[in-house]
Amino acid sequence: MGQRTRPGAVAVVGAGTMGVGIAYVFAAAGHETLVVEPDAARRDAAVRVVAEQAAAGVRRGKLDDAAARDLGARVRCVEAIDALPVDLELLVESVPERLALKQDVLRAAEARGPALLASNTSSLSIDALADRLERPEAFCGMHFFNPVWSLKLVEVVRGTATSDAAVEHARALTAGIGKQAIVARDVAGFATSRLDVVAALEAIRMLEDGVASAEDIDRAATLAYRHPVGPLRLSDIVGLDVRLDIAEHLSGVYGARFAVPGLLRRKVAAGELGQKSGRGFFAW
Repeated sequence: MGQRTRPGAVAVVGAGTMGVGIAYVFAAAGHETLVVEPDAARRDAAVRVVAEQAAAGVRRGKLDDAAARDLGARVRCVEAIDALPVDLELLVESVPERLALKQDVLRAAEARGPALLASNTSSLSIDALADRLERPEAFCGMHFFNPVWSLKLVEVVRGTATSDAAVEHARALTAGIGKQAIVARDVAGFATSRLDVVAALEAIRMLEDGVASAEDIDRAATLAYRHPVGPLRLSDIVGLDVRLDIAEHLSGVYGARFAVPGLLRRKVAAGELGQKSGRGFFAW
């Protein structure tokens, strides 16, 4: 089974943008943090991004040099879930938004015996994700927001079987990393994804219809409504492939109001996925 780790250790499965961000904030709060990632290049990138963000924290006066070194030392990558220690305080799944993939990952993760098991899903049903779990009462959604090190919200999503203790544990962990939690019921898109995606899809339709340039659509959102970043630039940061996956799921549940714009499909088909590919609605 592996060696028992000290209380408070956290693991994140998936070293994509969100997974690395989640690992960073828990390490910054003092948790020993493990990242599961089978791809060697992604493991190397995860370590590099954590170091870069710690250095940025030093430049902004948020960390001193010693704290930045300690933060980096608390993050360790492993190749497989089986390599994780048992009895982690929290294990967060952060793999692509594919139901079968997430179910497989969560089933394997549960076998490591974490006190709390969570999914970073932004749209998939917590009940559906829990379908193959033996302890669904210890499972919930913990939906973080990108960039994780900057945005203060975590959406805790309660499934039908999720216990009160699991919800309170998630809220306590959220407070411990300096963020605030809202608790949402397990409905498609929860609270935040429905708000976010409907705005993003309408902005894409506006661009497709020639209403205004991408820059001006985003400028309207930031200046008129004080959004920290416009919906098109945020879509690039999230990943246009991720936007497409979520929109397709929500359109299947709610119908035409989440219909996928043709422009989004064309961008994804062309490999223009946003920040991670170097081009989306903007050049990166």
